[in-house]
Amino acid sequence: MKIRVALVSALLAVSGCTTLDKSPGVTVAPQPAATPPGSGKVAATIISAMAGGLVGGSIGTGLSNAEKRKALEAEYKALEYTASGQKVTWKSDGSAHYGEVVAAQPYRVGSQDCRQYTHTVFTGSAGATARGTACRNADGSWTPLT
Repeated sequence: MKIRVALVSALLAVSGCTTLDKSPGVTVAPQPAATPPGSGKVAATIISAMAGGLVGGSIGTGLSNAEKRKALEAEYKALEYTASGQKVTWKSDGSAHYGEVVAAQPYRVGSQDCRQYTHTVFTGSAGATARGTACRNADGSWTPLT
């Protein structure tokens, strides 16, 4: 009996999640634009909604505000525009700091599209990597899950 309850509980927990593939019978959410805006800059309101992203944590220690903004823009571009597994890179204008963001396959939780992603920041000879998940809001911004 305990096994049945555990199995039913597990099935209910994952029943709201589906991957966004093109299989018959699966409802696929509208996809974002295939390319980022032509200006190369992401709106400040969308970046601020990311609440610091992964780079706002310990991997961002030692980065300037301008470098953190470039890193956040890379996180947004990876989540919004790139295919699973593709790198979005950024590089500092004034130092040797740089990084790369890689987002995984999108999946749906309830009515939100979510993606897991990693961000690696290089501030010297070694890199620091953070992993997280973010979900897309109706206004196009992404909110990291904590």
